[in-house]
Amino acid sequence: MSTITPHANPAAHPAAPAARRTRPAGLTAEVVFVRRSLTHTLRDPEALLMAVLLPTMLMLLFTFVFGGALDPSGGYVDYVVPGIILLCAGFGAGSTALSVAGDMTTGVIDRFRTMPLRASAVLTGHVVASVLRNLVATAIVVAVALAVGFRPTATAGEWLAAIGVIALYILAITSLFAAIGLAASGPDAANAYGFILLFLPYLSSAFVPVESLPTWLAGFAQHQPITPVIETIRSLLMGTPVGDQAWLALGWCTLIIVVAATWGAWLFRTRTGRR
Repeated sequence: MSTITPHANPAAHPAAPAARRTRPAGLTAEVVFVRRSLTHTLRDPEALLMAVLLPTMLMLLFTFVFGGALDPSGGYVDYVVPGIILLCAGFGAGSTALSVAGDMTTGVIDRFRTMPLRASAVLTGHVVASVLRNLVATAIVVAVALAVGFRPTATAGEWLAAIGVIALYILAITSLFAAIGLAASGPDAANAYGFILLFLPYLSSAFVPVESLPTWLAGFAQHQPITPVIETIRSLLMGTPVGDQAWLALGWCTLIIVVAATWGAWLFRTRTGRR
C-alpha cells in the first residue's frame, strides 16, 4: 500500500506560487512608478500649464512693468531670468508634495505595500518624474525669455554646466517637497508647508542685488541656499564673476538632497508601518 505525501508537488498547490513571489529585477519597479507619475501629469495638464504660466507671467511682469525702474538700461531681463528659472522649478516641485500626500491619504500605499516592491520605488517614481517634468517646464520658460530679449553669452560648455546646476537644484527641491508631502497630514497641509519654500526666491538675489536690501535682510538673503544657485547660473549664462558661489551652490544642493532623502525614508517607514 503506497503513502501519498500532502502537497508533494508545489506546482499543484494554489498557495505555493504566492509564497515564492520575488521582487522585480533591477529598476523595473522604479520605471513603473516613474511612468505612473508621468501618466498622472499628462492627465492633469492644468497643473503643468500653471507651473509654466506663473513664472512666465512673473518674468514678463518684472521685465516690462518694473524692469525700467530697476534697470533703466533695458537689460533687466538678463538679470532676472536665472531667478525665474528657480521660481519655475519651485512651482513645479510643489506639485510633488501634493501627489505624495495624496498617495498617503487615499490608501493606494496600502496596496503597494502588499506587493513585493522596494518601498523607495514609490518616492523615486514621484521624484524622477518631477525632475523630468520640471526640466521641460524650465526649457519652455527659457524659450519665452529668449523671445522677449534674454541674451545669454554662454558657450556650449557653460550652457551644459548651467543645465547641470539647474537639474541638481530641481532634484534637491523636489526631494524636499516629497518629504514634506510625507510629513503633511494631507494635500492641503502639504500645499501650505510648500508655500514657505516657494517664498524663498523673493528673499534672495533673484530680483534685485543683495546689496540693495536692508542690512537685516541682506544677511539672510546672502546666506540662504537659493542665492548661490542663482549667482552660479547667472555667472555661467551671463559671464558675471562667480567667486565661491559655485561651490556653495553644489554644497547646499547636496546637503538638501541627503537630508531630504534621509528624512523621507524615515517618514515613509514610520507612517506606512503604522497602517
